[in-house]
Formats: sequence, structure tokens, C-alpha cells
Amino acid sequence: MSLLRPAVLSLALATALGGAFMPSAGWAAPKAATVDIPYEEFTLPNGLRVVVHTDRKAPIVAVNLWYHVGSKDEPAGRTGFAHLFEHLMFNGSENHKGEFFEPFELVGTTDQNGTTNNDRTNYFENVPTTALDMALWMESDRMGHLLGAIDQQTLDEQRGVVQNEKREGENQPYGQVWDELGKALYPKTHPYHHSTIGSMADLNAASLEDVKGWFRTWYGPNNAVLVLAGDIDAATAKDKVARYFGDIPATPSMAQPKVDVSPLAKSTRATMTDQVPQTRVHRVWNVAQTGTTDFDKLQLFAQVLGGSRSSRLDRRLLHEDKLVDNVSAAAYGMQLGSNFIITADVKQGVDPAQVEAVIDEEVRKLLKDGPSKAELEQARTVFKAGFVRGIERIGGFGGKADALAECAVYTGDPGCFRDSLKTIETASASDIKAIGNEWLGKGSHTLVVVPGPRTAIAEDPSVTPAPLVLPVVDPKYTTTASTVDRSKGVPLTRTFPDLKFPALQRATLKNGTQVILAERHDIPVVQMSYEFKGGFSADQGHKLGTSSFAMGMMDEGAGGLDALAFGDRAESLGANLGAGASLDGGKAYLSALKENLEPSIELFSSMLRTPRFDQKEIDRVKASWIAGIKQEKARPNGAALRVLPPLLYGDGHAYAMPFSGSGTETSIGSLTREDLVAFHHDWVRPQNATLIVVGDTTLKEIVPVLDKHLGDWKSNGDALAKPQIGQVARPAKPRVFLIDQPGAVQANIFAGQVVPSTKDAGAVKFDFANSVLGGEFSSRLNMNLRENKHWAYGAYSFTSNALGQRPWMAFAPVQIDKTADSLKELQSEIAAYATGKAPPTPAEVAKIQATEIRGLPGSFETASAVMGVISGIVRYDRPDDYVFKRKAEVEGLTPEQVKAAAATIDPNALTWVVVGDLKQIEAPVRALKLGEVQVLDADGKAVAGSH
Repeated sequence: MSLLRPAVLSLALATALGGAFMPSAGWAAPKAATVDIPYEEFTLPNGLRVVVHTDRKAPIVAVNLWYHVGSKDEPAGRTGFAHLFEHLMFNGSENHKGEFFEPFELVGTTDQNGTTNNDRTNYFENVPTTALDMALWMESDRMGHLLGAIDQQTLDEQRGVVQNEKREGENQPYGQVWDELGKALYPKTHPYHHSTIGSMADLNAASLEDVKGWFRTWYGPNNAVLVLAGDIDAATAKDKVARYFGDIPATPSMAQPKVDVSPLAKSTRATMTDQVPQTRVHRVWNVAQTGTTDFDKLQLFAQVLGGSRSSRLDRRLLHEDKLVDNVSAAAYGMQLGSNFIITADVKQGVDPAQVEAVIDEEVRKLLKDGPSKAELEQARTVFKAGFVRGIERIGGFGGKADALAECAVYTGDPGCFRDSLKTIETASASDIKAIGNEWLGKGSHTLVVVPGPRTAIAEDPSVTPAPLVLPVVDPKYTTTASTVDRSKGVPLTRTFPDLKFPALQRATLKNGTQVILAERHDIPVVQMSYEFKGGFSADQGHKLGTSSFAMGMMDEGAGGLDALAFGDRAESLGANLGAGASLDGGKAYLSALKENLEPSIELFSSMLRTPRFDQKEIDRVKASWIAGIKQEKARPNGAALRVLPPLLYGDGHAYAMPFSGSGTETSIGSLTREDLVAFHHDWVRPQNATLIVVGDTTLKEIVPVLDKHLGDWKSNGDALAKPQIGQVARPAKPRVFLIDQPGAVQANIFAGQVVPSTKDAGAVKFDFANSVLGGEFSSRLNMNLRENKHWAYGAYSFTSNALGQRPWMAFAPVQIDKTADSLKELQSEIAAYATGKAPPTPAEVAKIQATEIRGLPGSFETASAVMGVISGIVRYDRPDDYVFKRKAEVEGLTPEQVKAAAATIDPNALTWVVVGDLKQIEAPVRALKLGEVQVLDADGKAVAGSH
């Protein structure tokens, strides 16, 4: 569920701006690619609008159904209703009793979800082409046949789930901000005054009749847009959509609220306290609605002001005056009026008023002078590059289906993105200046969140909504007879597409690096990942966080370019590049537009070979990094994941560090330039490294370019030995560790244990066993704590990859008054499963097999997904046909084998970490006698006086 969702096109905005870059002499740029999403459309007699886009690259179809109803349409006294109903529509329909997800899991659906925002509710899934009939049957059954499936039990269950989702959001640092901003920005009568998730009082007041009335009002075919994108054509779509949806009667045609931007007449401000590590300043203007040229131009204004590494605000506040740790500006599009938001994290010890004064000054300058030609051209390039990358995906958040649906719902034109792209391409500097003055010259609201106690925001009491008089259904809408016998249940999918994975082609560069290429020609982008040894585990015996910090600094200036100039050059090319570390390795990455491939590789080479590690940049990044660690510790999940790995592995182990690899304030504070140079020398080495290339190129084309810029790159001296990753024993008995989070409305429960390496012969079997327990929505942990008890928004388990023993973890954020009860349930579920008392059933095994095997053809839709598989092949010495071998192993698994793999978990040797308000949870947890209880701080140190 999204509280504020930018327009799809605004997601294309990346992170940096600056001057132009001329490619090296002799390089001829390919012609710039034309990007588009061609489509056809038709409307059924009942008013259902259907948009079809054909893309045959994978045997999948994205089904994306948008209902034009959101929290803006809720009457007083029923806030949160649209989002509550989104949840209810996942709980089965009249002809399919049970969870909506189940038939989709059995066919291997990917990218499935539903979201609600101010303006619309959407449901989406990517299904194998052969399962399209099933998907359309399911979507049509809940559109046309839902009322009989909603009863009081279902309402109570999903009400509890939604209330825990609300608690989970509010329990995060700064988590109450959006509620307060809505109230401050819009009058009480405005549809955006209240949050999408609503109030507890209103959710409690919702009756069964309220829910049914809401469905009758909004969820008809004439209030929906269905997008089908992928392996389908318009003729097939017309036949199938008419068959499944044609007999559903239209509902009343409800008027949409009028556009009401509600610009503030004067500037206002407010302050609130929260359990946060540093002050955060929000400044917000109400601006033009999405789908307008004004909004598109405001996105360019935001990019220049605070959307990139060298934006006006970044340059001034982060690089020059050093007053903040992070700053950004963005325009978030909505139907009735949008928000332009500046957010700044103030450095500890800095007066927030100083930061606000600089924000004022920089906004005034940009309003007075407008952007420079270089700034505007670079902003355009960033926008276009983001759009090109975004349309690689057919479904999911921000994919092509989403872009078409959003345009159709908000503007009536599925191709409105073309107008936005044209506006971005043609807007002049004077246009951007004028639009900024028109909208940001008005009043704004400033909300400052300062460290202090968290106090619950008082809710208004729920009121009884005024009776809703529905208009009659427009007689122009008619139905067509159905040939579908719904009494037979969900259509069975009997055949499935074959798994295809691109052939891996190999070459060796002159510097000794092996190149692995997987060709993908669907979009004009080439991605690269240079894979190195090392990683977090290389910090063993050194300062924790060295690997992450050193790799993260590689794009903070290289060769003759300082940090700002480097960012400018990358953005002028539309390139994304950088470097990072994970547990057992590091990588440097590049995503380049085909038209700028060679100059992008030239910049990539500079980053790899000659990172500057300028002291002023080290000092700046170090300060922001330490602030990030404090933010990590303030988040309940972040705190738990910092503390749990050292408890699992013990002092001195290569994996005994915060799960993020970010280090500690002390270790990062002590890092020197010499430390970073030494890490780069020791671990960023072309010899014995692998460069993975996925995208729109060939070996014949790419190898000469790589050799030109990287072929003579050599590292001096011998490579260091691999980190020593020792074996550790599990504890002799369960242990419980508590971390205090005063004022928390939830407790975040983690259980952890070491299990064998990713390279272990039984790794696939254990991963499968984990899926039965907690790896899927319909797995045991989630069904228990979310669907049956509704004490949690979600409960899952997972295992991270590792060359040494892997960390296995189960987790659940639960309402604070159910902490001890939830611990008991988790312990009981894990123990019954691991000991064989409640072994995996044949049905559970078959379901996970279906999910994993049948989902594979749709799993490699993007170059990034392909690159992730190849990276695993390199890191864990897997064969090139690993995806096929793993598929065969999963196909052959029996319930007995899964039961044996589940026994890898020892329920009597679990390490529990619980983050919550100790005043509320400590006594009940101790009373469970689950194991010895200790209280730790967020650094994992014992708290004095605890017992």
C-alpha cells in the first residue's frame, strides 16, 4: 500500500546533475533509440476499458487492473476503507473460497500484489501465458462475484491485518510524518486531508453493510481499466476478456472529485518529536496535479534543485556548508493536486534554522535565475534514461502495464507518457523558471521532526457517514452472455512454457579478466558487473565496514574528476555506475545507454582503476555514513539485524558483524585514506575477476571496447588469501535478547540460527524446506500470525547466501500486546516443523514446486535478473546450466526429502532477538521461560542493571 506514489514517469528521475561530457575522439555514437509503449485498446459494453501491449520477449502476460477509487473517495467516518477493501479482495470470492493467492502460486505467478493510494486501487500479477485464463477468471470473479464471500469473520481478520500494517508504518522512525503532513496541507473537507491507511477508530467502526455498500459503489467494470501486456495480442485479449468480464453488470457512474490543488495562502510550520537519531526537515508545497505539463516541468525543477549529486541543494548543503547528511527534492504526482517536497537530514549539532535558511536561499536563486543550459540538458538525459530502463519490465511497480494504466485512469489517454516525454524534451529554461515561480512562489508547510519521546497522534472520534444515495446505473452499459460455468471453479492450467535462459558466451580480456556475456536486445541498454573477491568477510581483523565504505567511495571522484564532476559526467551520459560489497565479495557496476556505451565504459574504467579517495570526500561520506548507522539502529529491523549476526557467529568470526556490513560508528570514524587505498589495492583486482555483461551488445562488439579501456589494467603484487571463514557451533540452548524501543506500538521478533553453506549439497533442499515454513505468502508462519491470528502484517523466514555457514532467520513484526503470544506461536510452528511433528504435507511440497518451477520462465524478464543468476554462478562455482539443474532437483523433491531438510533447524538452539518497548514486553517474555533473557543496546552490548 502506497501512501504517496509518484507518477510512473517521475520514477525515471535518478540522482545527479551537471556539465556535459564529450566522448573520446574516434568514437561514433549509435543513433539514439526511440522509446515507446505501443498499444491497442477496446471497451466492453459494460464499460470495462482494456489496453493491450504486445511484448514477446518472455512467455508471460502482465495483468494489471486499476479501479478508479482510493482514499480520496472515502466519506467522513470511514477513512481507510479503500485500503481495507483492497485486503478483503485477496480473501477469496464466491466461486473460489480461500486465499486469492493460491491458484496463482500453483502456476508460478511472479510480481503479484495490490496497492491503494489516494486516487486508485490496483491489482497486478505476471502469469505464464498459458495461465492467462486462470488469471482473468480470478480477477473477474472478485469483480463480479465478491459480496457473497465477505462475512464478519473475513472483515474482522483483514481489519486486524490492516491495523497491524498501520502500526508497522507508525513504528518506524519518522513514521507519523505523512499523517501530520496531510492534515497540515489540506483543509478537513479536502479528500487528501486524511491518510490512505485511515484511523483505528474508523477501521473499528466499519460494518459488514458498510463494506458491501462500498463494493456496490466502486468496483464495477465501468470504473476500471484492465491492461494486458506481454505475450498477447489484441484479438486474443478481446476474446478472453469478453468471455470472463462481459457478463458483469456496470455499477453507478460515480463522479470524481474536482481537481483541488489547495495551494497554501501563506507558509506554515510545525514541530514534532519522535524516537529519531537526528532532526529531519520537510518542506512541502501543494502543486499542479499529475497529467499536466506543469507537473512534468516541476519534475525537471526538482531534479535541478535536489535530485542529483550535484544539484543546487546537494552542492550547497552537503558539499560546501556541510550542514546535512542527506537532502533531496522531488515532485509526487496525484490526481487532485501534487506535492513538491524537500527533505533534509540535519547533521547532529547543527541548528535546523541554518538548513532552512539555505533551502530558502537556493529555492529563491533557482526561481530568480532558472536552471543553466547544462543543468537542464542533464536533467532531460536522466529522465529519458530512467524511462528507458523502466520500460524493460512489462508488469509490476512502474513497468509498462503500470504506465499505460496510470495514464488511462488519470488522463483518459493510455499514451499520456508520450506527452510527458515531449514536455521534458522541449521545456526551456525559461519554462522551468516560470513554472517554479508559479507554484513554489506560493506558501509552503515546514514540518521539523526532532529527537525526543514518541507520542501517539490523537485520532478524531469516528462519525457516522451521511447516507449515500447512489445514482442509477447508466443505461448505455449492457452485458453480454457468459459461456463460463463458474460452478466448475478456477480453470486448470495444464501446460506451461519451457524454461529458457540466455546462452553464456565467454572471452578473456588482456588483463586476465574473464568476460561472460548474455545477450538481451529488448531495450538499448548494456549492464555490467565486475565481480571481485573480498566483501564484508574481508573486514576480519580490520575495521568493520572497510569493504563497504571503500567500495562505496569508488564513485566519489576518479581520475581527473572530483565527486561532483564525476556525478555530472555519469548523468550527462545517462549512465548509472558505482560499486558495493556483500558478505563474500564486491562488485562494480555499470548500466549504460547503448548510444553512449563507449564513453560510459571509459568513465567506468576510470572509477575502477583510479578512484581518488579525496580526503574531503572521505570526511563528508564518513559523517553521512555514521548518521546512516544511527538511522539503522533507530529502525527496529535495522537494530535487530545489527545485533543478531554477531550473536550467531561469535567474536572474531568473519561474519560476526551487522547484517548490512555498514560497520560501527567507531570503526568508520577511525578509517583513514590509507585503509581505503589498501583495500582497493588488495581486492579490486582484474586478475581472476569476472566481468558479467548483459544487454544489447555482442562479444564481437564489446570485447574490443573493454580491452581498449581496461586491457592494460594490472594490479601490483600477489592477491591476498581468501578470508578465513571458520565453522561455529550452535548454542547449547535457546537464548533471548531484548532491545528497548521506548514508545513502540509493535515488537519486532527475530529468530536465528546458522545452517550449512550455499555451496552445501543440500542447500536447494533446505531452501525449499524454508519456503514451506516461511518463504511464501501462504507459508505456515504468515498464515498463522497474519491470516489466522491477525497479530502481524506479515511473518516470514529466509536464508542469505554465504560461502560459509549461512544465517537462517524467521521474523515477525507483531502488535505489542501480542509479543509473548507471538513468540510462543513462532516457537511452536518452527519446532513442530523441524522435529517432524508437523512435517511438510504432499500438498505443501507440490505447491512450492509449482511456484518455483512454473515461475522460472517469467523470472528472467529483466537483464538484472539474468545478471543475478550469473553472479551466483560465478560466486558459488556453479555450472552454466545451473538454473536447469536446480529446476530438475526441485522437480524431483519428495515430502520425505523436504522433511529431512527441515530437520536442519534445531528449535532448541535458536537465538531470539526482540525489539520493542521493554516496559510492555519484558515481563511477559521472561515469563515464557523460552531461554535465558538478556537486555542489549542497539550495539549488542549488555545493558547495565538488566538481568
